[in-house]
Amino acid sequence: MEYEKFLEKNKEDMIFALQKVVRCNSEEGESFIGTDGQTYPFGQGVQEALVTVLNMGEEMGFSVKNVDNYGGHIDFPGKGDKIMAILGHLDVVPAGKGWSFDPYGGEIKDGKIYGRGTTDDKGPVISCLYAMKALKDAGYEPEATIRLILGLDEETHWKGIDYYFSKEPRPDFGFTPDAEFPLINGEKGILVFSLAKKFAASKTEGLELRSLKGGMAPNSVPDSCRVVVNSPKSEQYDSIKEKISEYKEETGYKINCKGIGKSLEITSFGVASHGANPDKGLNAISIMMDFLGKLNFVNEDTNDFINFYNKYIGFCLNGEKMGINFSDEESGELVFNVGMAEMDKEAGKLVINIRYPVTCTGDEVYDGMEDLLTRYDMGLIKSEEKPTVYIDQNSNMVKTLMEVYQKHTGDYESKPCVIGGGTYAKTSPGIIAYGALFPGDKDLMHKKDECIEISRLELMTKIYAEAIYKLSSGEYNV
Repeated sequence: MEYEKFLEKNKEDMIFALQKVVRCNSEEGESFIGTDGQTYPFGQGVQEALVTVLNMGEEMGFSVKNVDNYGGHIDFPGKGDKIMAILGHLDVVPAGKGWSFDPYGGEIKDGKIYGRGTTDDKGPVISCLYAMKALKDAGYEPEATIRLILGLDEETHWKGIDYYFSKEPRPDFGFTPDAEFPLINGEKGILVFSLAKKFAASKTEGLELRSLKGGMAPNSVPDSCRVVVNSPKSEQYDSIKEKISEYKEETGYKINCKGIGKSLEITSFGVASHGANPDKGLNAISIMMDFLGKLNFVNEDTNDFINFYNKYIGFCLNGEKMGINFSDEESGELVFNVGMAEMDKEAGKLVINIRYPVTCTGDEVYDGMEDLLTRYDMGLIKSEEKPTVYIDQNSNMVKTLMEVYQKHTGDYESKPCVIGGGTYAKTSPGIIAYGALFPGDKDLMHKKDECIEISRLELMTKIYAEAIYKLSSGEYNV
């Protein structure tokens, strides 16, 4: 097949296409009903991204389908009855602050395209679309239908992909370009839940914690946490300021304060990262809780909640303090991330994101915390669970995709691995996470100044084109 010359021919169009879809602010928004009477479940920006990419596919001559605005797909029809799918997503985590570039500008500088979603997952989706186009332009006739599935709430609740598969058949095999190269043959299970406690009212005056808010999503390490405290004695603020100075000097953590009206605002700063890899970040909520533990609030329930956090969570990332540090040879340790936190005078709430080993179950994790939570009268509200994935390294799928990767990179050292991240591989049997982050490259997913090198975009497109060709041809056996 001479599809590589078409990859080169369409290179500039591919870059422009990625810029165009990055400019759609596809952070999940409120569901609304349009003037046409249709429901748009994930907000205007997500809908704009879906329509934009479907239109691109249609303009390339592919058949497209919008599944009630919950998802969609772009089809390159095959001669047989099997479906070889590529499962991507167009939604993104909130951009947050501190960017050097407009997160929805798609700007190019020094050979890189900047913007939220360039690596997770708009860049890889556009790469796969242009890989399909190159094969089509080269006259390829696939045996299996090549289906690029577009998810719309992968970063949150997966309601879109669940709805999509309630209306459309699940694929026979394929991959999701939403992780790392060379290949992911296993994924830890995922739990999202909240720990919550109501506070009794204070009967005396003193230092109050009026509000605490940190984090924007369960699957991200929060890079800031803001607290407002109030005291009838203004001199108490001087004491808090002194403690902050001492704390900064002792720990090296960044934490600031300023007066707002008759209250004091305290802000801690961490380092954002994906919730699957909290060790690559620094949790601003944990910094804040650590500092607040040095203060004495008039509400004892407030103090107890903070002390619970510091004693049983703190900066521990494997759940050991909670008694759930499960691990196995295949996938390593459990990963524990506090993605969001809220407190006020009436209650406290933590949103936890856990990645548990492939030989473990969600029930084992919950059972492991039960006694501790009961002892502290802490409520647990289950939110989500996504199962583990594990595919043998000797399978034909793994061997085929590894050979393609090795051919185009010359990298024979990197091996398949198991990750804590959860991808659409969890939605259907026979789906593997394949790229698009290359070994050794900086991981900017869910971080400020997310970007993709144009040279890497080109390389992954070559890899995806050949992978799609091999998996969809009559030569491939599942």
